[in-house]
Amino acid sequence: MKPTPLKSFLLETLHRQGPITFERYMEFCLYHPELGYYMSGKERTGARGDYFTASDLHPVFARLIARQVAEMWDVMGRPDQFTVAELGAGRGLFAVDFLDWTRPVLTDFDQRLEYIAVEPSPRVRGRICQRLVESGLTGRARFLPSLEAMTPITGCFFSNELLDALPVAVIVRLDGRLKEIYVEAVQNELREKPGPISDSTIAAAVAPYAHLLEDGQRMEVSRTMSVFAQKLSEKLLRGFILTVDYGDRAENLYSSARRRGTLLAYRSHFATENFYDVPGEQDLTAHVNFSALIEAGKQAGLELAGFTTQERFLMSLGEANQFADLYDRGMSEKEKLQARLKLKRLLNPAGMGSTYKVLIQRRGVEAAPLTGLRYAKPWRRP
Repeated sequence: MKPTPLKSFLLETLHRQGPITFERYMEFCLYHPELGYYMSGKERTGARGDYFTASDLHPVFARLIARQVAEMWDVMGRPDQFTVAELGAGRGLFAVDFLDWTRPVLTDFDQRLEYIAVEPSPRVRGRICQRLVESGLTGRARFLPSLEAMTPITGCFFSNELLDALPVAVIVRLDGRLKEIYVEAVQNELREKPGPISDSTIAAAVAPYAHLLEDGQRMEVSRTMSVFAQKLSEKLLRGFILTVDYGDRAENLYSSARRRGTLLAYRSHFATENFYDVPGEQDLTAHVNFSALIEAGKQAGLELAGFTTQERFLMSLGEANQFADLYDRGMSEKEKLQARLKLKRLLNPAGMGSTYKVLIQRRGVEAAPLTGLRYAKPWRRP
């Protein structure tokens, strides 16, 4: 098989410079300026992509989150400008569904709303803009390439399936000692090999969970997470951070049931552990350690508002009007049935409903009940 352009680049680089950490390899795979998976402009989600997100299934996902965000605005005393910053806006489906819903249904909130779509790829930003134009939402959103380009906001940062794509270090316990996974070039192939832990920040990220690791077991840690939490805190004058992603508490992620860790490659809707065959042309993801994210948030000045499953979050928001937000005017019974089946997929406790978690953090806002957290269980440290 002919190597991908990124694989050719990596082979040449590694033959010349020697092995790199898996964390660095994952960064190349996803964020190389020209050849990275997220930078190439490739269609990533939906039927023509490599995986489905909640926004690919049905607009009710964005509609219910719009209700939650509007309630946040209300809790904060209805400030004159409330910014919603979507991080990793992707195809723009969430932005379209959100903005199309707030104007007729949440009118007071919509009049105070500023929407920012943060997306690193210029080609993807262009496609989102075109999607908004085609949906009659011209001028309803601003586009930025990064958090660094933002001025601090009052409002809400939102992300869906973003943190799972942060580069991770892969750690394995071998003969009682912790090792880090490196990637090397062996002739015309990329191979992994264990080596010493490369950096003190990685050692610090591993330390709280090392005792959970059995011999031969692998785990992923993200040192980027604490940096990310700090950046968000600095950009949030007052408001909330609403994170939706797949992951779990640390003690569940680093259990003996996950001896291979959680790292997976996604391509054409198939999940594999073939991390090295087609770099740049497949997604690489690892489950989010929400224990670490909550702790990083606390260190950055963010308070925990609540943590729950996607099922409990969406059920809490939808039950008030018996999920009337699921339907559009004039839908046939067949279309309503199809919509209910898509909602069932979002809520399914054997799938997306429990695998995906919802974390809400706050800054400069007094504790107040939020509808989406009605069924959230109290967070307790192990």
